Order: sequence, then C-alpha cells, then structure tokens
Amino acid sequence: MTVAKNSQTSIKPQEYTARHLSVLEGLEAVRKRPGMYIGSTDSRGLMHCLWEIIDNAVDEALEGHCDQIVVTLHPDHSVSISDNGRGIPIDTVKSVGLSGVEVVFTKLHAGGKFGGGSYGSAGGLHGVGASVVNALSARLDVQVDRGGKTHQMCFRRGEPGRFDDSTQRTPNSPFVPFTDSSELDVVGKVRKAQTGTRVRFWADFQIFPSSEGFNWDSLLERARQTAFLVPGLTLTVVDERGDEPRQEVFHFDGGVEDFVDFLAADGAVTDTMRITGEATYEETIQRLDKSGHLKPVDVERTCEVDIALRWGVGYETTQRGFVNIIATPKGGTHIQGFEQALLKVIRAQVENNPRKYKVTAKDGRVDKDDVIAGMTAVVTVRFPEPQFEGQTKEVLGTPQIRPLVNKIVTDFFTARFKSTKRDIKQSNDALIEKIVGEMKARVSARLHKEISRRKNALESSSLPAKLADCRSNDVEKSELFIVEGDSALGTAKFARSSEYQALFPIRGKILNVQKKSTADMLSNAECSSIIQVIGAGSGRTFDLSQARYGKVVLMTDADVDGAHIRTLLLTLFFRYMRPLVKAGRVYAAVPPLHRIEVPKQGRKPKELIYTYSEEELHHHLNRLARAGRKYKEPIQRYKGLGEMDADQLAETTMDPAHRTLRRITLADEAAVNEAERMFELLMGSEVAPRKEFLVAGASELDRERIDA
Repeated sequence: MTVAKNSQTSIKPQEYTARHLSVLEGLEAVRKRPGMYIGSTDSRGLMHCLWEIIDNAVDEALEGHCDQIVVTLHPDHSVSISDNGRGIPIDTVKSVGLSGVEVVFTKLHAGGKFGGGSYGSAGGLHGVGASVVNALSARLDVQVDRGGKTHQMCFRRGEPGRFDDSTQRTPNSPFVPFTDSSELDVVGKVRKAQTGTRVRFWADFQIFPSSEGFNWDSLLERARQTAFLVPGLTLTVVDERGDEPRQEVFHFDGGVEDFVDFLAADGAVTDTMRITGEATYEETIQRLDKSGHLKPVDVERTCEVDIALRWGVGYETTQRGFVNIIATPKGGTHIQGFEQALLKVIRAQVENNPRKYKVTAKDGRVDKDDVIAGMTAVVTVRFPEPQFEGQTKEVLGTPQIRPLVNKIVTDFFTARFKSTKRDIKQSNDALIEKIVGEMKARVSARLHKEISRRKNALESSSLPAKLADCRSNDVEKSELFIVEGDSALGTAKFARSSEYQALFPIRGKILNVQKKSTADMLSNAECSSIIQVIGAGSGRTFDLSQARYGKVVLMTDADVDGAHIRTLLLTLFFRYMRPLVKAGRVYAAVPPLHRIEVPKQGRKPKELIYTYSEEELHHHLNRLARAGRKYKEPIQRYKGLGEMDADQLAETTMDPAHRTLRRITLADEAAVNEAERMFELLMGSEVAPRKEFLVAGASELDRERIDA
C-alpha cells in the first residue's frame, strides 16, 4: 500500500527559524485577511465597505459641517459617495511626508479621530475604514474640493498612481504608479467657499465574488436610519443600474422619536417616551505627545444619551442600538445598561403593588423578556473614541457607558412612576398590566408544554372535555376544525373523518383580544382552551414545532355573525399564534349558501348544485332555464352549518376531495404591517377610524345579505 504525501512538507521544530515568518506590510495585510476588517467577503462585507465611506461623510454631518450626502450605485459595479463637508485635508502630514488624502487612504490607523480635536464623536474610530476599502478595491478615486480647486488622487488596489481614462473610466484602464513621489492632481476649479469630498470605488473581484453586488434595499434601510439619527441631514441614494434610474431622498427633523414611530407597526399601549441626558466619566487613553510617542493620559469624557421607546399591543421586540450613529446590532454596554434599568424599575413597581396588578407568588417574578415584549426602542449614545469589539463595530465595549445609561433610564422611569398626572398614570398602569400579562403568559406557556403532545396520560385528563380529537398522531395530516356552535358540532361529528379530523366547538363570539391585555386573554375560557388544544403556547413563547395539527380550519356560518366570529378568531391567531399564520397553516372553511336540486329528466341524471354567492346562484338558474331543465322549489338556502345534514356538510365543507378552503397567509413584512393596521382598524379601541371605514363602505352594502 502506498501513502500520498502532502505537497507542503512540514518543518521540523529544530529547523523552524525567523526566516520562515512572513511580515505583511501596510495594506497587504488587509488583502491577505480581509475578514479581519470587514467581517466577510460576501455581500455583507461589500456593503460594509460602503458603510465605511458613508460613515466618514456622516461624521462631518455630526460635527455640523455637512448637510448633504449623495450615494450613487453605478452600472459598472462601482459606487460613489459625495458630501459637502470640509473635505479631506490636502496639505502634507509632516511625520510621513504625504498628503492628508494619501495618508487617509493608504495608512492603517491614521485619521482625525484619535483625540486630536477634529471630531467630538464619530463612527469611524480605528482609522482603518477608508484605507481598508482602498485595499479591497480594484480602483478607488477620491476628489476633494478645497481652496477653490478640485484635487484628485487615484489608487489601484491601494497603490497610488494615475489612470489613463482617455477611452473609458474603468479599473482596467492603463495605470502608471507613482515611483519617486506621489502628488495630488488639480483637475478643476470650484467656488472658494465650496468644500466637500467625493469617493468612487470599484470592488475587487479578486476579493469579492463577481456575483455579489451592492444591495439596494440594505442601502435604503441604512440611509433612512442615518437620516433619522442625524436630524437636518439630507441623504440621497440613486441606483443607475437598471433600465430606469431609481432615487430616494431622506430627511427627518424629529430624530429618534420619529424613528420609533416609523418602526412601530402595532397599536400603542403607551405614548412614545423620550429619554435624554448626559453624564461624564474618566478614562485613561494613549495620546501622542509632541515628540510623536504615545503616553497614557487621564481624560474626562462626556456621553450624551438619547433614547425613544414605546410599548405596543404585540409581543415582538424591535430594539436598535447606535453609537455615534453606528448601528450595534449585537448590542453592547449601552443596551445592557438600558435593559438592566428597565427591568430593575419595572420589577420594583410590580413587586411593590402586587394587589393592584393581581400578582401572586405562583406567578413568579418579572424577567427581561416580559419587559421588552412589544417594545420598540431606539437607544443612541454619543461620546468620543468608543471601544468596539472588532472593526465591524457590532458590539460596544466601553464599560463606563453601562452604569451611565442605567442611571439616566432609572431616573426617568422612577420619576414617571411617581407622576400624579392622570394621563401618565393611565399609561403607566396600561404598561404594567401588559408586562404582568406577558409574565403570566410565560408561566402558562411552561405549563402548556407539559401537554403539548397528543395521546398520553397527562393529556387525556388535561385537554378540554369538549374537544372531539382525532385518532392519528401524524401532525402533517391532522386537521383541527374550530366550529361555531354545538348544533354544527353535532352534524360535523358525523361528517368528519375521525381518523385525522378533530373538532373543537366555541360558544358564540370569543373575546376581542385586540382590546384586551394578555392576562385578560389567558383568563378567557374559550381563548385559553384554543391555545391549549393547539398545544404550541402563545405569544413570544409560541413554538410552531409543537403544534398538534397540520391545519387549523375556522368553520363558521356564511352570514354576518359567522364573519364576525371568524375575524375574532383570526385576531387571536394573528396576535398570539402568528407563526402558525405565517406558515400557512390557518384556513377558513367556505360553506355553500344555496343548494339547487335538479330532478332526473329523461337520460339526464339527478343533479345537486351548491352555490357560494348570489351571482353564482343566478348563473346556474339561467343555465338550467336555457337547457329547459326544471329545479325543485323552493331553493334551499343555508343560514348556518347546523341546517346541513352530515352528508351535505362532508361533501361541501369537510371532505378534502370536494371542499374549498381559504388559506390565510402573511407573505412578507408588508403583509404583516397591513394586517396589523387592519386588525387595529376593525378590532381596536379607537372608534372614530372604524366609523369612517364603515361609512365609506356603506354604499357597497347588499341589504339582502343581512339576516333581519
């Protein structure tokens, strides 16, 4: 037997010396290990390069030197970012003998954000953003307007030089690198007072896959977010890549409060609260002295905190954290301080008033998930030289920020809960009742998990007695019919296939959960029984994999009351079992309205025709008249499921071979938002919008469809 040897022969320990070590100079290290600087080399890494250049422009806006930023996606896989800030310095940096432009784009850890007084607070802090983008670009051009002139420098994969663009401006244009010395070219004139920077770069396909491109939706989201966080800034994004150019302009003056109102899609439990404050802390940093050496210096920092938040009727949490407008999707010390303060103050409020909020020892204690359920919050902090965990800046690491934010938030909510103003007290009570409801829902969900699977000893004694379950254990094939009324239940028992179809009757109209708290919903017998029968919990603890049935079918009468009951049930599913709806596992049965019996005529057999609307009824009657066929009168009209016999109900509504079901779906986020708006309109607490909706649609009402 032969053994294949590795082509890279390992070095023996005694032969491993300093000559085997590689030293990567300057931007070579970035190209060798790009993931260290931008996280990945897929679309996320490519977009991170774009964020780095945009953030440099936004830093100028934060300092009050810029109010216009334009981002353009070009059809040649390049992107340009222009601003009307001060412009990158064009004079020579004495310590290295290069222009400020070349230093910013070729030297790692170089810039104006290391405590030199150029920026009070900034998102670009490591001094590697622009130079990393340059290193990972096949070509990068930068133009600076200063002193009445436009100065330009071009780079190919981080190396400065000149391109010959006489035929076309591309990364493949003839390039001559600078050898002895580099210099800025003057390529135009501008007004003396005009300043700004324009950067255009082409991603290097040696680093990024050629299939990856700049994502328009991500750019829109980032631009909108930045415009919210920097009031007064106008941010324009343009996409020239398609057949028709697209353009969006973002400008907001309300700051984080407007941002929260934009993010929140559900109905409000509280008003939108604004928490602002600032505090100081001490920090030891390394600063360059006059001789160019780093020395430790104790400095006093000022941190500005600006938070907006509100609670809605839903249970999903939307929380955004920002440090000097840089998003921190994985949190950090500012988010930790915010959440710790919320939990501490609200837990104390509940524990100090157990009788008021109907909390007992068996309910346990409020935890963080109870507090943030249904909350929409934007937490921003601004302070000089924050410490991030990694170049991608997804986590804030500055430890002094946690207690600082904690105190500001604690002071705000402590004062709010002590307020004697009537509207604030009502808002506070609504908030605590919601949180207590979430706590009780969590405890209830834990109990429901014990009976989540069918056909065991515990389940048989715990499930509601009126459930007519099926025999099959196959979740994918099983169906749960929620039936309106006991009369329909009696017929449905004979019409169903007991092997895989279960029945659960409800009495009349269930609780409108859009108007009620979670605690009220759980205390309602019908709602809690439905949740228990489905077996997957409710709210944020809902576990789709634990659902006991593959389909849930709402089977109500084909009248106004039936439509109302179906809407109430859909409100319950949308509010507390939304993953079931998103998965397309909730259906509405479509029972017929009429039954036409056509007797046998000659060789033509007897015919039974079911119709589902007045139009369909008249269509069939006209067809029979043209064919010269008679039908039995009076035509049977079904006013409820209980009027059908078992065979008719099975054939029209329950038998998969003949029935019609309407699937309830939430295809995308836009559909979720529209459903949220519609449920709030139809079932919410505000009467005026619903009245306007009814008045506007009154002309479409068919009086004959009203059973009166």
